[in-house]
Amino acid sequence: MITNPEMIAVLVLFQIKHFIGDYLWQTDWMLANKGRYGHPGGLVHAGVHGALSAPILIWAGVPIGLAVMLALAEAAVHYHIDWAKARAVRRRDLDAGQTASWRYLGVDQGVDQGAHQVTYVALFAAALYL
Repeated sequence: MITNPEMIAVLVLFQIKHFIGDYLWQTDWMLANKGRYGHPGGLVHAGVHGALSAPILIWAGVPIGLAVMLALAEAAVHYHIDWAKARAVRRRDLDAGQTASWRYLGVDQGVDQGAHQVTYVALFAAALYL
């Protein structure tokens, strides 16, 4: 059974993992191609997220086979969240100097990051109950 300090550690590790995957290890190639469905750039980016989640899940006591399956599922979800966001951003022709642009990006980023956080809550629940 996972303890309370370990629960907090799992949540913190998912936040660190997200920062590494989305900000430190995301390349221009990945970022530029996340809106092109099936492009290797978006697939690799999502794969990085899955690869970083697997060891967290294993550390939390999820059996290796199940951790790999959950990590692959997370990569698929992450890919589609990013693809949908990139597509929506590209469809808007807003200038960065327009107030409407900043409002849209605020909502867009909030929905995007919120969707990723819900994914981590699901992974956390899997670590607790599987």
